[in-house]
Amino acid sequence: MNPILLKKTSLPYTLGFVFLASVATFLVTTHFSDKEANKILELKQTSDACVSNIERLEGYPFVKPLLFVDDVCEGDGLATIKQNVTSVIENYKAYKGVTTASVYLKEYERNEWMAVNEDEKFEPGSLFKVPILIAYLKMSEEAPGLLDKKLLFNQNFNIDKIVAFKSKSIQIGTTYTIRELLRYMIEYSDNNATALLNNNLKSDVLLKLFKDLDLKLPNISAKQYFFTVKQYSLFMRAVYNASYLNIDNSEYAAELLSKCNFNDGIRKGVPASVKIAHKFGESGTPSEKQLHETAIVYLKDKAYLLTVMTKGKDNVALSNLIGEISGVVYKELNN
Repeated sequence: MNPILLKKTSLPYTLGFVFLASVATFLVTTHFSDKEANKILELKQTSDACVSNIERLEGYPFVKPLLFVDDVCEGDGLATIKQNVTSVIENYKAYKGVTTASVYLKEYERNEWMAVNEDEKFEPGSLFKVPILIAYLKMSEEAPGLLDKKLLFNQNFNIDKIVAFKSKSIQIGTTYTIRELLRYMIEYSDNNATALLNNNLKSDVLLKLFKDLDLKLPNISAKQYFFTVKQYSLFMRAVYNASYLNIDNSEYAAELLSKCNFNDGIRKGVPASVKIAHKFGESGTPSEKQLHETAIVYLKDKAYLLTVMTKGKDNVALSNLIGEISGVVYKELNN
């Protein structure tokens, strides 16, 4: 046997070894404790900065239905898309007469979002037809059979709008069900159908919709109302989440929106084989036009919501900008 192993260790040597080991253990544990504490502090700071914002529907005695869940911070996974979209916008501003543009993107697989120029305000134009659709479907939940009620279109409405993208319209002297009028309003963006629906809309239902989504209440008789791109997107998010209407009506709303016949914007950036549920709107003045579009894009087994709102001199340039932004987003998310 090794004689060294048989040699007795002196007491001072043993005590010295124990002391040194204790010091080393203290230094090591202190180092890692500090490191772990710093890590926890960093995580807490990150958590405090990017907490989830949870919106629930009020007004019920026992339940609070979940409307939306969002991180306060934009998603890191969408940073490249934001950079590329911003570059496209700046190019159109520099060379194609675009004044400004805002973009909101909600990617549902990871529940991430990003926005460009999110504080800019726009007149929605025909985008306002989506909250009217939601309000009517909400009314139908309280009054089954409402959508089959018939309304007579017996006079043209004085609609003070210059429409660049025209489509089908209801005909004078003809009776339509509310269901048919909703189709004309969404599929063809018909202002006469919308005006007839507005005359029979319960304003308190529309106002409650805005209140429930925590939006400024609209003046029904006012000629102007403004949204940021992120605010407006709440309507489409409510449809997709089936969080405001029941599931059947949410599905019906999305199906109607999928038949919108406007193909000069987001559709140009997405293959024809990909389903989209969308609505466009135009507004502004002859000197500064506004063109907007919002769409739920059903990409493979996932989906994303894209809303683009623009201002500029020429509707063709604005529609091309919307299409190019759509193409950038689709290409990145498809990959």
